[in-house]
Amino acid sequence: MPNPPTSEILRLVSSGEASSRTDLARILGLARSTVSLRVQELIDAGLLTETGDGPSRGGRRPRVLRPAGDGGYVIGADFGANHIRIGAYDLSGEQQHITEVELDIAAGPETCLGTLLDTVGGILPGQRLLGVGIGLPGPVNFEDGRVERPARMPGWHGFGVRDWLSERLDVPVAVDNDANVVAIGELHTRNLGPEHLVVVKAGTGVGCGVIFSGVAHRGANGVSGDVSHVRVQAAGEKLCACGNTGCLETIASGAALAKSVGARDTGHLVELANDAEPHATAAVRRAGGHLGEVLSTVVNFFNPHAVLLAGRLSSVEPYVAAVRGALYERCLPMATQNLTVAVAQAGRDAGPLGAGVLALHQVHRKERN
Repeated sequence: MPNPPTSEILRLVSSGEASSRTDLARILGLARSTVSLRVQELIDAGLLTETGDGPSRGGRRPRVLRPAGDGGYVIGADFGANHIRIGAYDLSGEQQHITEVELDIAAGPETCLGTLLDTVGGILPGQRLLGVGIGLPGPVNFEDGRVERPARMPGWHGFGVRDWLSERLDVPVAVDNDANVVAIGELHTRNLGPEHLVVVKAGTGVGCGVIFSGVAHRGANGVSGDVSHVRVQAAGEKLCACGNTGCLETIASGAALAKSVGARDTGHLVELANDAEPHATAAVRRAGGHLGEVLSTVVNFFNPHAVLLAGRLSSVEPYVAAVRGALYERCLPMATQNLTVAVAQAGRDAGPLGAGVLALHQVHRKERN
């Protein structure tokens, strides 16, 4: 860790684990000069304060680090097809507020983003908003924060989400695919170092985020990990929202399953399956098997530490069990020898947390420039 991350320094100081530059250098295992340079940047940015009021042991009082009185906060927003889950986080990444608002993603970008703005305006009044992170249920060009050819988001293609929000909030904004922000949030929650992870968000649609050695891997054009449009034999010639036929999403997504069993929506489908309604249970079990079939290729190729399931369908045990069973049946023994297949620890808050972490990265980048 040659350059200590801002979020880790702020977390250590905010939690009380470190109260001085010497403490930070010891905990982080870095030279005091390296830590001092980073700490001074944070003091200059108004995020930390340093005073000479530590307990004296006969000499000059030691200098003590504390978070600034109003260090500010960031917003992380995870958009689904029918809702936004919004979290507020301090500069150490600790959650200060969480809320969920209903919306229809098909209403278009300005309506949906306007709902976000209206909600953000009532969160932590009087405190300083420093940045915003967004996760969207469609392909995103991460470099410029623009939505690219989404299958279920009419009116969003080519819309510059980052610039639209930045102009109205006057803070840095990061925009990514929702599966990526879920993966980032789960990595942050696990806090086990530079892991290789495959994190699947299974809700109305099916998305997949890939973490390579502790970093989100987006690929050349931002669609790395998109398993939803892999063609599977069981889907036959079913037409997908992407315009192709036979995609995994047509038989393994919450929207497709709800339609097949006559449920109102994905939430209703999950209720039926968790109440052991036979048709819903059988449908989610088949869907989990199909997802596991596709993920087995990913696991054999990528050899991750863990495959983690998030989204509403992850709360249905037959779905999770079917994914796990397919992976252990189809993958190489070496690939599954130490593989964890489980429900994501961060649960419903993985998305807003991951978006909040992206926002923190943007804030820290602004500080260094």
